Amino acid sequence: MTVFITQEMRGRDITDATSFGDIEILLPAGEQASYSTQPTIRRMGRKLSKFTDDDYLLLAGDPAAIALAAAMASRANSGKFKMLKWDRQEGKYFPLAADLNYRPGGTDG
Repeated sequence: MTVFITQEMRGRDITDATSFGDIEILLPAGEQASYSTQPTIRRMGRKLSKFTDDDYLLLAGDPAAIALAAAMASRANSGKFKMLKWDRQEGKYFPLAADLNYRPGGTDG
């Protein structure tokens, strides 16, 4: 189980996220997807290529990098990925699941 953090968050306590898996940072703090997203896609794609149902995304940092990470994790895992959402009131992360295979009028809604 791995928690892929989209972008390093300096000064932020992510200790609670370690209960969901080993931490792997996709992009260092301060780096952003530029006008050419290909270098970012290559860098994150190598790490996310084996994303499974056991893994999580912790979505933080550059919004473009967040979108790319979610797309790549979903592609690597048959349209599904899990993410961690911070709850300020509880002071901890909660898991959320996304299945992008939803079809309007299908059996799932």
